[in-house]
Amino acid sequence: MTALWTLSLLLSASLLGCLAVTSPDGSPLPHNLPPSLGTNSSDGSLSVDLPMALRVFSMDYHHVQAPFEIVLWIMLASLAKLGFHWSGRVPAVVPESCVLIMVGLLVGGVIYGVRHSAPPTLSADAFFLFLLPPIVLDAGYFLPGRLFFENLGTILWYAVLGTLWNVLGIGLSLYGVCLLAQSSLGDVSLLHCLLFGSLIAAVDPVAVLSVFQEMQVNEQLHILVFGESLLNDAVTVVLYKLFESFLRLPSVSGLDVLLGGCRVVVVGIGGLCVGLFFGLLAALTSRFTSRAQVIAPLFVFLYSYLSYLTSEMLHLSGIMAIVTCAATMKQYVEANVSERSNTSIQYFLKMWSSVSETLIFIFLGVSTIQDIHMWSWPFVTSTLLLCLIWRATGVLLLTAFVNKLRRNAVTFRDQFIIAYGGLRGAICFSLVFLIDDFPKKRLFITTTIVVILFTVFVQGMTIKPLVELLYVKRKKRALPTLSEEIHSRLIDHLVAGIEDVVGYWGQHYWKDKFEQFNKKYLRRFLIRNDRQASSSILRVYQELERREQRGVEEEAPPIVDPRSQGRPLLPEEMESIRRILSRNLQNFNNKTPAYSRHTLHQDTLVDRTRKPLYRHQSLGERYSYNTITHFQGEDGGLSEPQRVRTGLSRSHTVCSISPRSTLLDSSDSAGPAQTRSMDPKAAREDLVSPKHQETMERAARKHLSFVLENEKQQ
Repeated sequence: MTALWTLSLLLSASLLGCLAVTSPDGSPLPHNLPPSLGTNSSDGSLSVDLPMALRVFSMDYHHVQAPFEIVLWIMLASLAKLGFHWSGRVPAVVPESCVLIMVGLLVGGVIYGVRHSAPPTLSADAFFLFLLPPIVLDAGYFLPGRLFFENLGTILWYAVLGTLWNVLGIGLSLYGVCLLAQSSLGDVSLLHCLLFGSLIAAVDPVAVLSVFQEMQVNEQLHILVFGESLLNDAVTVVLYKLFESFLRLPSVSGLDVLLGGCRVVVVGIGGLCVGLFFGLLAALTSRFTSRAQVIAPLFVFLYSYLSYLTSEMLHLSGIMAIVTCAATMKQYVEANVSERSNTSIQYFLKMWSSVSETLIFIFLGVSTIQDIHMWSWPFVTSTLLLCLIWRATGVLLLTAFVNKLRRNAVTFRDQFIIAYGGLRGAICFSLVFLIDDFPKKRLFITTTIVVILFTVFVQGMTIKPLVELLYVKRKKRALPTLSEEIHSRLIDHLVAGIEDVVGYWGQHYWKDKFEQFNKKYLRRFLIRNDRQASSSILRVYQELERREQRGVEEEAPPIVDPRSQGRPLLPEEMESIRRILSRNLQNFNNKTPAYSRHTLHQDTLVDRTRKPLYRHQSLGERYSYNTITHFQGEDGGLSEPQRVRTGLSRSHTVCSISPRSTLLDSSDSAGPAQTRSMDPKAAREDLVSPKHQETMERAARKHLSFVLENEKQQ
């Protein structure tokens, strides 16, 4: 682990050296001149007709400066992430995002100390166009569809109304603080406060994912927090652009406010439609990739990114577009492409999003070291308190209403985690730099950085102990089995039928209607014929296989019990285990009568309370059907050799019943200390005919072969 951190410091030094390569006057050297050209005139002008002597070695850094520095930053971020996971007990105490921000702070401080100038910052265009789309694409493509759509109403309730509650509450409260502190904050207008409230209310899905994935909370809580943070960003970005356009108007009228509300709806629905269009187009394209499977994964990334760029070009919600595109094309793309292509899509998305997330947190730390900070105790402390208060009250009030409509109510513990898990991150940090210049912009930047560091470090580091302290339900480690999925779908169809009968159009009703439409039209049109699943059970099995494959790679390495790595069992111990299991199985079958197809028609003449005459026999005795009464003594017991012979020597047994029961009647057996003897003549009469005995032995052999075949398969 020390070697990893040493290598990270060496890369940081290399990056510093690269950033320091400038001309003597401070400007970068021209990079479009060949190295063989030099100055030949007295005034230092360049001459192209008299080249200098041939150079054996030369360096032209500015020719590769941009890609070289990008590779160094990615390498530094990857090594920092690798060092975090090899740092012993640190991951159990400190979230990964905190460590990465601290690495960024360290690198930024070193750069500032060496160059005596501010380090490079993360620009808004670089964040929104290159770093954010991979994270949102990964979240949308692997979105648990069933959980998301079952809780869609609650997620929209939190994301839309909750965001409006936070934006208006924080903005109006901050304006009140500015009015109280006229001496230092008197030049901050109401629209500026609302603009700042819209960006500071943005819950960052990057920070939420990095923290909640490490805690492994239950599925419902995770999808509520993650879905709210994902859609919350789309709402906050729209509100930010709306208030920004209001600031550029000379005056704001009531009509402008009404048009602004319509614009919010258009931006959200427009992004949804763009994502749906590109998702269906990607699914249709993947249908024709059977002869070029190597480029099939490329269409997933291209169409998703194209939907994001198209939405940004049309001033629609790019986050909504890319999430909708990924969720729409997933089931059709997975059915059309091969398993290798599915694996490539999975690994590339995870790698791309992980690198983007790491770069975001490192640049958050690097960009904190700036010369543009402005401090105001009333504004900074009020913003911190208002963010906590308004989010907590919003979650409590909205949940109190939505619990009246939910079957599975959101518990108070989950509400506390939802309110406490509102982490801020790179989205509000990028938005604050886009504000037009005005006297208090530096104060907004400083306050945003303080809120981000407080939520990521304080809330991010304490939320895991709080989850354990409150005994919040955790996520199930085991994936659902095929039987559970089939029964779950059976219940869905049953509830959909009940809703249809009573005339209630609930979520199961609409889900069943969509499944019928999907099976009848969409799957036939978007999935090629050789990939059409013959039954729904087969589709469920294939989906479970893919989910299990993803779950094995995403789960943490299991804790190995050192006691399980003992010596192998000896043959004597195995034989002892077989004897114990055989004796227990024999006792169990003595209580439960076993029937065969040869004796079912005679069961009506036999009292059901009577015990079977023939017990389980050893496999080594060639299935000879000897009666227990032949070995009984005066006291009705068995001697030890007889007990061993009648016991099972292996775990495979044959259950049978005598076609003619010769046990005494139950009423006679109730008498005290009665003997169970039988004269030989009566016993000979009770024996079955040879033909009947041969039939029963044939059935026993079939049963034995079936059991042996099952053991081989296991």
